[in-house]
Amino acid sequence: MSIKGLDVSKFQGEVDWERVKAAGYKFAMLRAGYGFNTVDEQFRRNASECNRIGLPIGAYWFCYATSPSSAVQEADGCVKTISDYRLEYPVCYDIEQATIDYAAGQGVTITPALARQLVQSFCDRIEAKGYYAMFYSNRNFLEQYLGNDLSKRYSLWYARYTDTFDGTDCSMWQYTSQGNVPGISGNVDLDLSYVDFPSVIRSAGLNHLSGTSPAPSPSPSPSADYITYVIQPGDTLSGIAARFGTTVSELTRINKISDPDRIYAGNTIKVPEKSGSATRTYTIRPGDTLSGIASRYGTTVAAIARLNNIPDPDRIHAGKTIRIPN
Repeated sequence: MSIKGLDVSKFQGEVDWERVKAAGYKFAMLRAGYGFNTVDEQFRRNASECNRIGLPIGAYWFCYATSPSSAVQEADGCVKTISDYRLEYPVCYDIEQATIDYAAGQGVTITPALARQLVQSFCDRIEAKGYYAMFYSNRNFLEQYLGNDLSKRYSLWYARYTDTFDGTDCSMWQYTSQGNVPGISGNVDLDLSYVDFPSVIRSAGLNHLSGTSPAPSPSPSPSADYITYVIQPGDTLSGIAARFGTTVSELTRINKISDPDRIYAGNTIKVPEKSGSATRTYTIRPGDTLSGIASRYGTTVAAIARLNNIPDPDRIHAGKTIRIPN
């Protein structure tokens, strides 16, 4: 699965969003601002227009932080800026070479360890505020500063301008800065999303899409007979069927899946729930720990880890649906 989108800032001027949507673009990542509470001049117009016409949006904030505490301040400024708008895509921290150059001008050397701390501080704060966190980087910056571990914890928006995707583990790929889009003057960045973020974010109760922050509870079922399941990377329909005690044919029937060999990470499907089932489902929320979930439902970390094939109980991800023993 790949979903066609783009990203913009004040440098694209006043965008005709109706023409952008009519051209087939399915989402937009909007620069909300940068540094300490500096709002992008076009963000509020862009967000309002996209919300008005129903074009899903996410937001990004450019990093000029020089310490973990200033990264938290940037996250707070970002949340303050985006809170009046409907976001169905992640809130992203954009860290790249300009961050390093700015810090050097302030007399601060950004080491790889500090760069990772900046991303963690921003993203953790965004999650604490109830949003889906992401970070943006390019191949050179990943290799020099961030490494590959952060993408196991937060979604990665990966920038590399090539005709062919290189297979990097990411949720979104920015593949050119020279796109030509109706309704936008000049060049624009183009992106492909490999995750159905609106479904994942709604299922996890993130980004305040319901207007309130719901209390942690088992994932809502679309009916009394079904539970929802967010497909994870590496899942197969036969594996899901075996895990939930159903059949591939039943899953294809109720979800109208034409090809059982083609399912996509991030999509949400219905799974039959048997009366008196030995398990229930729960969608992980920001700040959750496996020990906290286990305590809430009167089970153990080992039981949940075993049931869900979780290799590292200290690494769980907001938005993922897991099974809980009854």
